[in-house]
Amino acid sequence: MNLPRIIQGGMGVAVSDWNLARTVSQLGQMGVVSGTGVDTVLVRRLQDGDPCGSVREALAAFPIQEIAQKILDRYFVPGGKPADKPYISKPLHAIDPGTPILDLTVVGNFCEVWLAKRGHQGVVGVNLLTKIQLPTLPSLFGAMLAGVDYVLMGAGIPRAIPGALDKLSKLEVTNLRIDVEGADSGEVYENVFDPSRYLPKGLSELIRPKFLAIVSSASLALNLAKKASGKVDGFIIEGWTAGGHNAPPRGAMTLSEKGEPIYGPRDEADLAAFRELGVPFWLAGSWGQPGKLEEALSEGAAGIQVGTAFAFCNESGINRDLKDRIIKAAQNKELEVFTDPLASPTGFPFKVVQLGESMSNDAVYEKRNRICDLGYLRSAYKMEDGKIGYRCASEPIDDFVRKGGDLKETCGRKCVCNGLMSTVSIPQVRKDGYVEPVLVTAGDRLVDLEEFCPKGQERYSAEDVIRILTAKVPARV
Repeated sequence: MNLPRIIQGGMGVAVSDWNLARTVSQLGQMGVVSGTGVDTVLVRRLQDGDPCGSVREALAAFPIQEIAQKILDRYFVPGGKPADKPYISKPLHAIDPGTPILDLTVVGNFCEVWLAKRGHQGVVGVNLLTKIQLPTLPSLFGAMLAGVDYVLMGAGIPRAIPGALDKLSKLEVTNLRIDVEGADSGEVYENVFDPSRYLPKGLSELIRPKFLAIVSSASLALNLAKKASGKVDGFIIEGWTAGGHNAPPRGAMTLSEKGEPIYGPRDEADLAAFRELGVPFWLAGSWGQPGKLEEALSEGAAGIQVGTAFAFCNESGINRDLKDRIIKAAQNKELEVFTDPLASPTGFPFKVVQLGESMSNDAVYEKRNRICDLGYLRSAYKMEDGKIGYRCASEPIDDFVRKGGDLKETCGRKCVCNGLMSTVSIPQVRKDGYVEPVLVTAGDRLVDLEEFCPKGQERYSAEDVIRILTAKVPARV
């Protein structure tokens, strides 16, 4: 099988939804769905009435119908909830999760991948963040149940994932070590996932998807190639100009006059070292422009990963009005992308598009009552009584400090979880009528979006992106 020359970036939350991934895959490249937060995406789509019926169609294909029906009964609202009413909540992830959140995570990932693969033979991947540990195993298994072809993971060191894929493909109980702040030396905390609840009769194994690690340096790739728990099938080399979370600069972090992390020569990838590894690699972070695919191929890469150009095309999950505004602003050179060293509770720099009413606006965010009701970026910590608690630097400050968090860690933090949900048209509405503002992330080359949508043209498609990027690349024989 030929390797894809273009990998569509796995942008969460639901920016890279099943519709975008399916379209890209049908066009002969790798479509990728985001697995981040799909349990919330699933229940909110159902509460909005599932107007196109796609979620219910995917639920009808889930192998254990009793589980799918329980979710439908709990969350589906015929005709959709009133726009001014809140979405009902769902359980949060934990080291020892309950059955309801496991079911939602498995089923949510199954539905997203199943819909992306429906009706064609193209290649589909799922993207997860290593930093978000608690949903990882059920997310992987749900995607595998739907036949996902690739798993892509970055934002951390995904050393344990290849081995987890091996075990899940054999339908074995699988463990994943969880980081717990304050744990004693030698203490090990693990997620344990038993796939038996989700297995149809007669199923003896699943196809093990290929695993691509998203890395920023050759040293990390070499470490993974040697010490990962199973086979790493390739690398995506993502530079710091990419959207979403970026790897911190190597060495001590210093900030520019604008307050952005300063990256230097040490942060540039050594492509010669990657070529010596002898495994396929793709280049990402400002490689999604005309002419860059040819350059990547000449460097020995299998191709490129492209996020920003796909993020604002017709098929992506971003709110349509928001896309139209950003496209117009990009055409008029009125946009700025800021690499915020503080916004994300992960501690990783995070790219934010500067918009007047978004969470990237400090004045807008200061009016928001802090709340952590989605919890994907919470950290586990050991309490004084030995039990495990959870805290997030974006939650109410008093709560975070009471849980032993450092007050300094709360400065400048934003609620990435709620902001990204708003960006894809499923914002939470609070009881007082407050609607969570959007948080838009994109790569530094967002200002060059007119390469795909020039002035005089209002919108563009995923097919336009692929056509422009591959224009000078000879077709495969």
